[in-house]
Amino acid sequence: MNAGSQTRQGADWAQDRLRRMGARLAPGAGGFLGWWGHNLAAWLPLRVRRVLGFDRGRLLLQLHEQSLQLRLQQGGQLHELGSIPAVALDAVVDPLAPLLPPRLADLPRWLLLPASAGLRRRLALPAAAAERLRDVVGFEIDRQTPFTADAVAFDARVLGRRDSDGMLDTELVVVPRQGLDPQLAALGPLAQSLAGIDVAGGAGVPLGVNLLPPAARRHHGDPFRFWNLALVAIAVLAVAATMWQLLGNRRAAADDLEQTIARHAAAARAAATQRQTLIELTEGQAFLDRTRAERPTTLEVIDELTRRLPDSTYLEKLAIEDSTLTMIGLSREAPSLIQRLQGSPLWRAPALTGALIPDPASGRDRFTLTAELGPAAPPQPAARPREEADNGQ
Repeated sequence: MNAGSQTRQGADWAQDRLRRMGARLAPGAGGFLGWWGHNLAAWLPLRVRRVLGFDRGRLLLQLHEQSLQLRLQQGGQLHELGSIPAVALDAVVDPLAPLLPPRLADLPRWLLLPASAGLRRRLALPAAAAERLRDVVGFEIDRQTPFTADAVAFDARVLGRRDSDGMLDTELVVVPRQGLDPQLAALGPLAQSLAGIDVAGGAGVPLGVNLLPPAARRHHGDPFRFWNLALVAIAVLAVAATMWQLLGNRRAAADDLEQTIARHAAAARAAATQRQTLIELTEGQAFLDRTRAERPTTLEVIDELTRRLPDSTYLEKLAIEDSTLTMIGLSREAPSLIQRLQGSPLWRAPALTGALIPDPASGRDRFTLTAELGPAAPPQPAARPREEADNGQ
């Protein structure tokens, strides 16, 4: 088995899987996937498509009267390679091996039958039939052709899908074995190397069917399979390494962010503490300022006492504690001190504390007098007698 046969086998397997997947997903999805894959591959340069195995092509063998015509099909293009005499096909070894370059020798080989050799019938089938299209059309041979399924080589292809009812438009291609067997015999040893049998359509372009039974097809391996697997492994490792690197970068960035947040949080806490301290100091200073503004100064209190106390009175002690003014002294006019101190704007409610104690040495009375610092309370209006209130009403 050569490498070209394995390549064609891989392509046939992939196409069959895509077609079955399309039948499971939605009617016509297989055709869409095939069309999508071919269009994506068309964006690649021709050399790249050949290296990747997308457009390696296939070798078409077509028998004429006394010669074998060789053509190379790549996509929808046919390239004439030449012809060899039919008598050379009787060689025991592969007659094409010494004639073809290595890049063509391993391509899958297909026998191309003329359009007149086949019978074509269009069929409308349910979309689910795309999964096993060859088996389904095998039951239609007796009804659609004058042959039995054992007497023909057949295959089918999907032409499209109807939008109205979702049915598949397919085409059954049938070639009688009595016309196919002589051509296979004329190929000699080449018949064993065939990957498929196709039928020529318009302008000599193959229809895209394979009349050869699956068991008789020469399977081709992919010569680039090892390299493709190696590239896939490298790609997987590269993606894994990239993701691991990205994860590491994200972790490092998260750690840096966490450290930055921790540093900023400590600074924020310190700033908040300082701000609270400043607020407390400001509020305390404002409270002291308000308290000082509400109370008279010591000099004002002493000046007011000097003007209000008589000359026969002197103080032994003058104390200001919080808002309480305390005076201890001696005076010959102690009973009248309350009256003298009343009405001052610097204090209010002056009163004697305790009894007056006579001092024999000075002939004066010892007194203790207290008052509340601050402006005097405004006088309350006197209540009218009940009779005046009643008369006013």
